[in-house]
Amino acid sequence: MSDLNTPDSSNCRGALHPKAIEGMELFNAGHYFEAHEALEAAWRDETGPVRDLYRGILQVGVTYLHIRRHNYDGAIKVYQRSLKWLRLWPDTCRGVAVGQLKSDLEAAIGAVKKLGPERIAEFDISLLKPVLYSISEIQ
Repeated sequence: MSDLNTPDSSNCRGALHPKAIEGMELFNAGHYFEAHEALEAAWRDETGPVRDLYRGILQVGVTYLHIRRHNYDGAIKVYQRSLKWLRLWPDTCRGVAVGQLKSDLEAAIGAVKKLGPERIAEFDISLLKPVLYSISEIQ
């Protein structure tokens, strides 16, 4: 049996919270602050481990917001925090392509680190990828 902090495959079965779907749509539109609010609502409503998946997606959005605002230190700090919430999830959970999200985040942060705080304004925003998900792929 898993505790609240350890996801297993059973946590990936079921439907996405409606606020999580709303949050991912906002995230994908580049509205990271609003995505944070919707994903936080989903996180607060959930009681099981999947809440931490929502929290991880939320943190990726905050990381991207910091990048867009050219806040190097904030981006690195929130990126590191997001790893805590995303690292234990399988590549796909509740239809969310978690593995792809982590890979996209790593690519973005790699570019941020390469630019450094002095040149973060030169960041290629096309590296900020959407959260891929399918509500029909509920396992």
